Amino acid sequence: MTESRETNRTRLLLVDDEEAFRKLLAMELGHAGYQAETAGTIAEARTKLGEQTFHVVFLDVRLPDGNGLDLLREIRETSPATEVVMLTAFGTVQEAIVAMKEGAQDFLSKPVKFGELEAVLQKVLQKQALERGNAALQRDVERLAQSEHFIGQAPQIRELLKLLARVAETDSTVLIRGESGVGKELVARAVHRHSLRARQPFVVVDCASLHENLLQSELFGHERGAYTGAVRLKHGLFEVADRGTIFLDEIAEITPALQVKLLRVLENGTFRRVGGTVDIHVDVRVIAATNRSLEAMMKDGAFREDLFYRLNVFSLSIPPLRERREDIPLLVEHFIRNSSVVPKRTARVSPEALEVIQRYAWPGNVRELENVIERALILCDRGLIEPEHLPMGVRLEPSIGPADDDGRLVTLEEVERRYIRRVLDECKGHRQKAAGILGISERNLYRKLKELD
Repeated sequence: MTESRETNRTRLLLVDDEEAFRKLLAMELGHAGYQAETAGTIAEARTKLGEQTFHVVFLDVRLPDGNGLDLLREIRETSPATEVVMLTAFGTVQEAIVAMKEGAQDFLSKPVKFGELEAVLQKVLQKQALERGNAALQRDVERLAQSEHFIGQAPQIRELLKLLARVAETDSTVLIRGESGVGKELVARAVHRHSLRARQPFVVVDCASLHENLLQSELFGHERGAYTGAVRLKHGLFEVADRGTIFLDEIAEITPALQVKLLRVLENGTFRRVGGTVDIHVDVRVIAATNRSLEAMMKDGAFREDLFYRLNVFSLSIPPLRERREDIPLLVEHFIRNSSVVPKRTARVSPEALEVIQRYAWPGNVRELENVIERALILCDRGLIEPEHLPMGVRLEPSIGPADDDGRLVTLEEVERRYIRRVLDECKGHRQKAAGILGISERNLYRKLKELD
């Protein structure tokens, strides 16, 4: 085994009553790059364990002043991070079982071959490294949740944060999936802020809000005179985002022609401005988001397979609010506490209103919940949100929820259809206002209306 910084930091304690065995084993471990100390009795071992921390203790069962199993129990109580491997010349199945039950990591019978001991040692060190990595990841998750105001304790959210913490420190392309209103841009910003590009630009592009020609000009820029009205050179958003991150929201809405141009940027980092002949190279991390199934679009020929695989290097899926209802009270409290309706910040939600809120399907997800709480804060007079302060559609759950009046469950498509119809009714058919409430572009709303007939 070659010496490394990792082994140099690894401290071992050999507790055995055979002096020649201790010295030989300590010498071989030292040559392998470990810091090895020895003890011939339990008392001597206790002294050394009190003076410093060891990563691994090799502990004989039979010692002159007692049983090694007693010291094993003490080590597990006082230094849980220290792993213990038992050694004995009198090994029995019963001793092995007792040692493992008391927390020993492994059990070796003497005479011990150095290769066998080193193999066990490597296994123990790998386990410790994995545990340290998991602990560090958990700390990162907690810091991430606090710094980005991710509200929720649902298992799906905790898993999302773990994945986010891992991918943020890489340069990989990320595809964020989730329904409208779940917070895809919030997740994209978190990925950027916790990456090595955090000090560089974060550029947001709503691919559904612009016509193909305008979107192409926004993304890649144009040369002077490229078309009527192009009176000066325009730098595209990919240039603006150079060395930073570009977030392509509603990526499913781009046309086949733009998909080809975007694929080229992802493949080699180059593009040409509209009307240009010179390749421009940029160093940009791409994060894309969609509320549609790109796999279904590929089958229909509406989305390129090669572009999908370039975008889907690492996928983050955000669960809809209805799948993490335990987080709803936490979100309600957060929205009240951070509301822009200043006099209402100390408001509360009555148990009856909270029951109505938790029963509702929330097809508009977190964004819809935030809007509903903001509206209720405006309407409530005594700082107490009651059911009557909630929109009629929220109170009359069966009319738009996941079940018909007869209790029959309906599809998500039906829930979406009912919700869009209700929003349009409240907006008196005004599509721009309805799109704003739904949190999507007017163009996307028009597409949804066609799809849902």
